[in-house]
Amino acid sequence: MNGSSKRQLGKFDFVIFLATVFLSIFGLFCLYSAAAQYFSKAIILRQAIWLLAGLLIFCVALFIDYRKIVNFSYLFYGITILLLILVLAFGQTRGGSHRWINLGLFNLQPSELAKIALVFALSTYLGHRKRDSEKPSFVVGAALITLPVFCLILIEPDLGTALLLLPTALALLFIGGAKLRYLISIALASLLCVPVFWHFLKDYQKERLLVFINPNIDPLGAGYTIIQSKIAIGSGGIFGKGWLSGTQNTLNFLPERHTDFIFSVVGEEWGLLGCLVFVFLYCLIVYRGLRIVSLTSDIYGKLIATGFITIFAVQSVVNIAMTIGLSPVVGLTLPLVSYGGSSLIITLFSLGVVLNIGMRRSLF
Repeated sequence: MNGSSKRQLGKFDFVIFLATVFLSIFGLFCLYSAAAQYFSKAIILRQAIWLLAGLLIFCVALFIDYRKIVNFSYLFYGITILLLILVLAFGQTRGGSHRWINLGLFNLQPSELAKIALVFALSTYLGHRKRDSEKPSFVVGAALITLPVFCLILIEPDLGTALLLLPTALALLFIGGAKLRYLISIALASLLCVPVFWHFLKDYQKERLLVFINPNIDPLGAGYTIIQSKIAIGSGGIFGKGWLSGTQNTLNFLPERHTDFIFSVVGEEWGLLGCLVFVFLYCLIVYRGLRIVSLTSDIYGKLIATGFITIFAVQSVVNIAMTIGLSPVVGLTLPLVSYGGSSLIITLFSLGVVLNIGMRRSLF
């Protein structure tokens, strides 16, 4: 190992690594509890295989020069756009959404790929155009990159992932040097578009937004899941009911408990203390990620790390808020913990890239 490699290893963030591994492994225990009785146990084996594959990709992401990925970011973006179009035409339909492409051994979810494709494409564009950051064209160009991905994902429909891209783009523009008044204008324009946006939502999406205000208007329909989620978390008390002992979970009262509402399983079986540990670990990853952003001088590394940490943070906050009734149900899973191979692998890859940037922050 040469001197440069030793210096890079010395900057490896073991805190993010250990928190990531703990959440991923503990997620398997939560998934086993959520799925063992009413779902095929094969999904637990699949998740374990995806975790091993994700950790391998995580390690690969650590040692590839992230600046070389920047050279192919527009190509990756173009391929992702093609996949998003293909999933609308040929994708598998689940719950009225076209989100998955069957590749035989596994189902690919292009909207998950779109997260990293957009971050790389925007980071490349904003990094190349850094000198023009105060011009309106700087923001317009970023919008033209973001909107095709946003619209294609929204059409699937995948409201949660589509909305996740907006704060990510704003965060990248902010780090890229865009004037604050432009960012405020974009935010205000987005709010003004809400009434128009409402008319394009599916009926079930409108119902989810309405029951967020008052779940009791449809307690056996659209409001059922959030009511059961609150019961599950509340009944866990301080210390929880114990692993495999949650009644809302094991008696099949809580829908989507292995995906969108797996945090409810944590609350019921591990209690308030378990929830606080989870939240602390997520906050720790975000804090250490932002620390890497602040210490990185390379504009491309700074932008890429910002994008990935923003996605991780916003998705975590929204998912947890969904389970306790502080956010509408928008179909976002809990990173590293919820069932799903595409999401797990993409999250591990993105965190690996963030650690890569942290290790190389003094080289560029």
